[in-house]
Amino acid sequence: MAQLQNIEAKILDSHFIDGQRSQFADAKPSQSAKKPHKFQWELNRQLQTSLDINDILNIFFDGIQKEFHCAQLIYENKAANFNTTLGERSARHSCNYQIEIANEPLGKLCFTRLQRFSESDLHYLEELLCLLVYPLRNALLYRDALQKAMHDPLTGALNRAALDTMLDKEIDLAHRHENSLSVLMIDVDHFKNINDNYGHSVGDQVLRMLVDKLKNQIRTSDVLFRYGGEEFTIILSNTSSAGANLLAQRVRCGIEEMIYQHQETALKFTISIGMATLVENEVAKELLDRADEALYSAKKLGRNCVIQS
Repeated sequence: MAQLQNIEAKILDSHFIDGQRSQFADAKPSQSAKKPHKFQWELNRQLQTSLDINDILNIFFDGIQKEFHCAQLIYENKAANFNTTLGERSARHSCNYQIEIANEPLGKLCFTRLQRFSESDLHYLEELLCLLVYPLRNALLYRDALQKAMHDPLTGALNRAALDTMLDKEIDLAHRHENSLSVLMIDVDHFKNINDNYGHSVGDQVLRMLVDKLKNQIRTSDVLFRYGGEEFTIILSNTSSAGANLLAQRVRCGIEEMIYQHQETALKFTISIGMATLVENEVAKELLDRADEALYSAKKLGRNCVIQS
């Protein structure tokens, strides 16, 4: 465990050089270890300036590069579904750290460079890692809060706020690079009957099942949102009207084949889809309004169909 200025943070460390446990031969202090604490104070100040995890890691890596000439920093946090690599590949010598605070794992850090890490280098690096621990934890907490704020708690799909933010950016990119962009508006047909006949808990389960199916049907580049109630929206980037229609039909057929087993009753349901493809100078509200109008037409025409605006 490394401590600095009464910071109680565990750095569960394992140092490896060429894949083997390091046997530190030299006990002479390195140039890094001789440096005054002024650098640490400045690094600590900079680490307090952001709650973005990428900013935090970049600030720390820049400091480490100046002190130790590290070629690469690799960070991995499976629980947060986040990993990043900074710098250029250099795997000849590396040191690896599993970091935690108050028994809360914060992920794994790996530093690599061409020259060997001395024992004094590693001791100093661990002192600096203590400066990273709390900013890193705060950044992870902030990221988690943002993720939760942008997701629908029932289905796990992104929510309306996330749609408003992301669609503006996607439309701006599409206009700037003259790329195609399409939107699908989806409504579960006669969903009120499911709630009325079987209860809202069953309706909730149906929506969760629907979202899981939709995620499996769409491409990794497509983004799913819960628009409200039983309505959902999918952004299809780099997708023409023809491509969007093919995907919409595939999604519609996939949902039609689904069965939700409630006790001895097999529930089947369908969806209606309205589709719109971005036109020149169009903004988000106009695109969504056209997709919504197409959805309304699909419902008027008997449901379980795809209508293009």
